Amino acid sequence: MNSSPVRNALFYPFHLCAPDTLDYLLAHYESIHFRDYMALRLTPFMGTTAYQDRMGDEHPHLVSSGRIVQGHAVSGPLDAAAATEIDRDFADPHWRQLFHDGLQEDRRFQRGLFDLTHAMRIGSTLVPGPAALLRLLEPQRATERYTVALVKQWARSAPTLEEAYQFEYGLALLKTAAAQVYTFRLASAHGLVAVTDSVTHHRLLSRTMARERIDLPNEYVASSQRHSSA
Repeated sequence: MNSSPVRNALFYPFHLCAPDTLDYLLAHYESIHFRDYMALRLTPFMGTTAYQDRMGDEHPHLVSSGRIVQGHAVSGPLDAAAATEIDRDFADPHWRQLFHDGLQEDRRFQRGLFDLTHAMRIGSTLVPGPAALLRLLEPQRATERYTVALVKQWARSAPTLEEAYQFEYGLALLKTAAAQVYTFRLASAHGLVAVTDSVTHHRLLSRTMARERIDLPNEYVASSQRHSSA
């Protein structure tokens, strides 16, 4: 009798996961790979901040046993191939609408991109979180033209308030699409199943896979599955 094939997972798009998600992954996969925090470098003087925490910090025994594999670097400037892939997502109306719907309807997805609990700095203006969200969720943002080059251009400039909103929305798009690029690269390079507990990220990755005809296992772990495995 043949045993089931060994399956190893890449958790995406974050560098950490919740305890119930980790329990589920450990119960269903031989090993779980985690990327480091993604800090993008947009210009020589502007980028997102990296956090040094890793999933294995609280589970050193899982690292030493090989159940958790970490240290996949995803920070720094985007290479030309990544920028091209991201621009294809930006130009895809279906992908863009899934992203915008996620911002409107998925609080977890929204919180992962914007800290709206207090005032938010938009350019040089401090805006209350709810007011900033209303501007970011304006319907036209789902169809406005974005490219990696445009987001970098806005990062270099001293924008007007509207351009600052365009930049914040574009940066959220860029972080989401860039995380997908690294998901594809890491999963393909190491023969991993891409797994997430974020429904919006799963929908976005699935859309890109369908459009680009990418053959990669992509699994969504629903809340009911996580709780039943605990």
